[in-house]
Amino acid sequence: MLQEADPRNADLLVNINGELIHRDRAGISPFDSAVQGGDAVWEGLRLYDGRIFKLEQHLDRLRHSALALAFAEIPSQQEIIDDIRRTLEVNGMRDNVHIRLTLTRGVKTTSGMDPRLNTAGPTLIVLAEHKAPVYGSQPIRLITSSIRRFPPDCMDPKIHHNNLIQSILAKIEANAAGADDALMLDRRGFVAETNATHVFLVRGGVVVTSHCHACPEGVTRSTVLELCRENGIPSQVADYSQAELYRADEAFCTGTMGELAAVSEVDGRPIGSGERPVLRRLQKLFRALTARSGYRILA
Repeated sequence: MLQEADPRNADLLVNINGELIHRDRAGISPFDSAVQGGDAVWEGLRLYDGRIFKLEQHLDRLRHSALALAFAEIPSQQEIIDDIRRTLEVNGMRDNVHIRLTLTRGVKTTSGMDPRLNTAGPTLIVLAEHKAPVYGSQPIRLITSSIRRFPPDCMDPKIHHNNLIQSILAKIEANAAGADDALMLDRRGFVAETNATHVFLVRGGVVVTSHCHACPEGVTRSTVLELCRENGIPSQVADYSQAELYRADEAFCTGTMGELAAVSEVDGRPIGSGERPVLRRLQKLFRALTARSGYRILA
């Protein structure tokens, strides 16, 4: 499953530290921390009819990640919101838009990993694209990657950082196997997430997802758990293995980029009967929620 370029994005203006630049001319310094060592944090946002879903939660996570990396400067939420609004307005965007926020430590005086070399910063990049949910309406197929997700004592997943090499290596394995994405385990062998999304299974009507020991605190993940609590759908957060996923009645992935997407197969094993009544209900509840809630960023 390969994302296709939307022709409406051919002349995007990208916001870099408040300056709106055509995508073909946009760039950051080779001395920027993101270039030097992936020293940056990021968030993905989705725009629904002029509203950004769970914007405050995303910006809180961005700030928490920057604090954990000891960034000397972090823009205020209002500064970031203002830059997002300007970017959307100048590109004439209102709906079905994905926004990638990147906040780097900033520009260094010379090449090197020492944060004391950062005397100018941070760098804020707002990249907004016309982009539908990446998985569409089709179920996806997963294979288990050999790449493991780190636990907190190796690299705390609560830091939503830009070093995505683990995910990229796992995606390479999925591509080579002809699958859509890669299932990733933690170092104990329990399911953590995929290379891009959180994973849920359904067994006996109960929705189950993994702890955040080796995966980020997902905003869409937490939304699904909230919907379960509010609508009488049994749910739990627990460790579970590949075998439990193989024998599940249903499985699905969640994320801002792809919303709620069904999983039809894992490692060549079909998941359930294909009926997916619990997922269909959650998708309907999620669509209703995004249609009525979110931060009103455009009039």
